[in-house]
Amino acid sequence: MSEGELLAERFEGERGRLRAVAYRMLGSVSEAEDAVQEAWLRISRADTAEVRNFGGWTTTVVARVCLNLLRSREARREEGLEAVEGLESGHAEGVRSGTEAPAPEDEAVLAESVGLAMLVVLDTLSPAERVAFVLHDMFAVPFDEIGQLLEKSPATARQLASRARRRVGGGSAMPSADLARRRGVVEAFLAAARGGDFDALLAVLDPEVVLRADAAVGPTRHPLVVAGARNVARGASAATARARATQPAMVDGAPALLMADGGRLALVMAFTITDGLITGIDLIAEPEQLSALRVDVLDGAACRGAVEDLNGSEGPEGPDGVDEPDA
Repeated sequence: MSEGELLAERFEGERGRLRAVAYRMLGSVSEAEDAVQEAWLRISRADTAEVRNFGGWTTTVVARVCLNLLRSREARREEGLEAVEGLESGHAEGVRSGTEAPAPEDEAVLAESVGLAMLVVLDTLSPAERVAFVLHDMFAVPFDEIGQLLEKSPATARQLASRARRRVGGGSAMPSADLARRRGVVEAFLAAARGGDFDALLAVLDPEVVLRADAAVGPTRHPLVVAGARNVARGASAATARARATQPAMVDGAPALLMADGGRLALVMAFTITDGLITGIDLIAEPEQLSALRVDVLDGAACRGAVEDLNGSEGPEGPDGVDEPDA
């Protein structure tokens, strides 16, 4: 086996984990695939003779590619551009086969593994905060390595991750018992909608429930109002595909459901719950309204070390993360 073939084989062994890193940084399967491919092109041209920790080094290369893309994305946002282009890169023979777009099921599996709420919250962070948080809290990369990548001190890298952690943690002013009850109702509604279970939907809906959808929800550009439990349940049980792409989250301090596209908030389903039954549902998709909402991860914190990629690989080893106060 030639030296180039051996390098390609080693890189292929890291591909699943590297894609997991890139996806958490970028929120898009296609951009993550392109970032990993760009990293391979750089690695294939590099001198790897002195590389002792191949997994850690490849993680750093992918992270640098993602950081550049995040900074480009941030600059375009500041210029008021809505469209964000992915990385454009070639395809190295023997490392990535085909040029087809990622399958929708790949996006769904990865989104489920990370959580749509997590992706939405990560999208609100600065590029440096996102890189520091993902590398340290999700993949245990030490702060001295993160600092080198960001061209900052380890202490500053720690501060960036801590700041991001507080944003991800979120919180709710709602009493814990009430929060648990409301969360149970919302999750029961989601489970029934995913299964197309009409009777189970009726069980959590008040007979006089009213569903309101803003003009951006579609399919027409007009607001929609649906009244009555049977009518709302009929619509929900027929929308199983949309329900499977929906996940629970905290929105403005209360349990809700959301959909995201490329890691960006696309639709929120907010609930009014009275005496254990859903009395109102608001579907929100208007960009201005979505931007005014606060989205938090449902469980209130990210659990570092619990995130695995599709192949079940673990991230590079590193010291235990401690949320220390900012210096």
